[in-house]
Amino acid sequence: MELYGLVSFIDEYAFGDEKSFRAKYARLTNDTQFAELKARLKPLCHRTLRRQVLEYVKFTNRQAVTQEFWPSQDEQDLYDRVSEYLQRPALNALPSSQRKLMTLVLRKLLASSTFAIAGALDSLVNKLKRQLKENSRMVERLDGLEEDFETLEEYEDELGMEEQVPLEAHEIEDIQKEIAELETFRDLAVSITENAKGMALIEGLKAGFRKAAELGAANKAIIFTESRRTQNYLVNLLSEHGYADKLVLFNGSNNDEQSRAFYKEWKACHLGTDRVTGSLTADKRAALVDYFKDQAQIMIATEAAAEGINLQFCSLLVNYDLPWNPQRIEQRIGRCHRYGQQHDVVVINFLNRANAADQRLFELLDEKFSLFNGVFGASDEVLGAIESGVDFEKRIMDIYQTCRDPEAINAQFEQLRLDLDEQISEAMDRTREQLLENFDAEVHDKLRVNLQESKAYLDRYSEMLWQLTKYGLHDIADFHSDRYRFTLNTPLPDAPQIALGDYELGKNIEDAHIYRVGHPLAQHLLSSCANVDLSGHHIQFDYSRHTQTAVTLETLIGKQGELALYKLSIQGADSEDHLLFVGMDESGEHLSQDQIQRLFQLPATLEAESAVSEKQCNEAYQTRKTEILSAVEARYAQFFELEMNKLDNWADDKRKGLKSNLKGNYSPLSA
Repeated sequence: MELYGLVSFIDEYAFGDEKSFRAKYARLTNDTQFAELKARLKPLCHRTLRRQVLEYVKFTNRQAVTQEFWPSQDEQDLYDRVSEYLQRPALNALPSSQRKLMTLVLRKLLASSTFAIAGALDSLVNKLKRQLKENSRMVERLDGLEEDFETLEEYEDELGMEEQVPLEAHEIEDIQKEIAELETFRDLAVSITENAKGMALIEGLKAGFRKAAELGAANKAIIFTESRRTQNYLVNLLSEHGYADKLVLFNGSNNDEQSRAFYKEWKACHLGTDRVTGSLTADKRAALVDYFKDQAQIMIATEAAAEGINLQFCSLLVNYDLPWNPQRIEQRIGRCHRYGQQHDVVVINFLNRANAADQRLFELLDEKFSLFNGVFGASDEVLGAIESGVDFEKRIMDIYQTCRDPEAINAQFEQLRLDLDEQISEAMDRTREQLLENFDAEVHDKLRVNLQESKAYLDRYSEMLWQLTKYGLHDIADFHSDRYRFTLNTPLPDAPQIALGDYELGKNIEDAHIYRVGHPLAQHLLSSCANVDLSGHHIQFDYSRHTQTAVTLETLIGKQGELALYKLSIQGADSEDHLLFVGMDESGEHLSQDQIQRLFQLPATLEAESAVSEKQCNEAYQTRKTEILSAVEARYAQFFELEMNKLDNWADDKRKGLKSNLKGNYSPLSA
C-alpha cells in the first residue's frame, strides 16, 4: 500500500481505488500478476543508483575506524560461563520452541554490555522461579526483554508454543540447580561496574571528534546499541566523562523525562506550523532529531533510529553493538551517509580482540559486504543475497553455538563466505529481473548519455555562448585568449544596469562574475542577436586557421555552396524549438547538420552581400521539417497510447471495485 500511495501522488489515475489495488496486488501469487504490476509501474517508477549520478551529485566517502578492546578478566569469565551455559544441549529456561531465537538474543546482549546481560539473566531466574511456584513448565516471553531488546518483534514468528505440563520431581531439582547457576552469573555481571568496551568508547569518541575536526565536520556523533539497558549505561558513562549536558536519547518509546521535555519545548516552538503533524510518535522523533542538530553533541540510539530519520548534519557514527544483519548496518550508516552530507562519514566499530568469532564476523561484514569504506557502501545486489536477515543471523549464531576453538570458528566462517559468494552471484542476476530494478535500464543513458559525450556537449554549449559573446561584445570588451574570461569596459547602451568588470565561464569563480546563459548579460546578448537582420552574404571559411582537425570538413576544402538556418517552433503538449541548418555544395550534394555547425566554428570573413537560392534551401528545410514533425508525432502517439492504456486499466480497476462493493452491500429483504 506504500507503493500505491507513492504512485498516487504522481498520478492519481495510475491505479483505481485502494480496495481494488489491494485485491489485485496485495499478494502477488503468480507471474502474470507480477508482470502486470511491473508494466503498469514502468512509466512512473525509475530507479537511479548512486553510482550512476556520481559525476553530477557529490557523494562523500565512508572512512572506517576499528576500536579494539580487551575485556577484563571478570568480563571474560562472565562471557565464557554464559557461553558454555548457552551451548548445553538442553536448558529449562529456554524450551526447544524458543531455543534458537532466544539464544541469539541472549548472545547479542552478552556482547553488548554486562548491564544488558545482567537484566536478561535476572529475567531467566524469575521465569524459572515462576515455573517452580506454579509447578508448570511455562512457555512465555522473558519479562522486560522486549523493552530492552527492541527488535525482538522481528523474531515473533519464530517463537513456537509447547504444551503446558506439570513438573516431575527430577525436573524440579534440575530447575533449582539452574536457578542457582544463573544467579551466580547474574551476580557476577552486576558486580562488573566498568566495561572495557565502554572505556574504549571514551577514547574512540575523542579520536572520532579529532577526525571530524580534520574533515571540517560538526562535532556530533550518533552511537547505536541494540540494548536499552546498555543505552542507560552509556548515558551514565558519558555523563561522568564530560558529556552530561550534551546527550540526547532515541529509542522505541522516547518516553523518558528528558525526551518529554524536549518534545514539549519543540511543540510550543512550532505550534501552528506544518512541522507539527499531529502524530505523537512522529513529532517526538522530529523533536529529538532537531535537538540533536541544534544543541546536543551525542545521540545515543537503539535500532529505532536506524530508519526514517535524516542525520546528514552528523558525520560520526559509532556501532557500539554491531548487528549481525548487514542490512541493519547499512540502514544505520544511511542515516548519515546520504545525499546532502557535506563531509566524509567516519564509522567506528568495536572489536573484541579476545573473541575469535567476533573478529571473523567483522571481517565477513567488512570484506564481503563492503559496509564501512568507500562511496557506496554495500550494493543492493549484495544485500539482496541476504533475503532474510533473521536467517543470516541464525547462521552466525550456529557458529557461536557449535564452535569451541579458533580452528572450528575459522572453518565455519570460511564455509559461510563460500556460500555467500554463490548467493550473491545468484542475487545479482535475480535482482536485475525484480520489480524496480528492471525500470532503470535506460536511466543512466537518459541522465547523461555517457560521461564523455555529456562533457563534450556541455563544452560545445559553452563554446557557442562564448562565440556569441565575442561577436556581440567585440568592440566594448577585452577577451583573454588563455581562458573563457573577458572584461566588459563600456556600459551597454540599451542595458546600462549590467555591471562592468570581469566575467568568466565556469564554476566556483571568486574574482569575477560567473558568466552563464542565465546571467542578465548573456540573456541580453541572446535577445539582441536573435533580432539581428540576417541578410544573405558571401562568406569565406578559412580551415587553415582552425586550431583543431575536423575530418568532416576536409572534404569541403575548395568548394562553394549555399547555407541557410531555419527556426522551427512546435506547439503541442510541450513547446519546443529546433534550429535546422540546411546546405548543399556546388554539385547539389546536401551537407549534414554536423558539417554545417562545424563550418561556423571556423574563422571566416564576410566578403559581400549575396542572394541565396531560396527554393533549394526551402526544399531541404521542408524535408528536415517533415522528419522532425514525424518524430514528434510518433513520440506523441506513443505517449497517448500509454495514457489510453493507463486510463483503460484505471477504468477496469474502478469497475471491479464497484462490482465488489455491490456484492458486499447486498442483503436479502426480511419477510
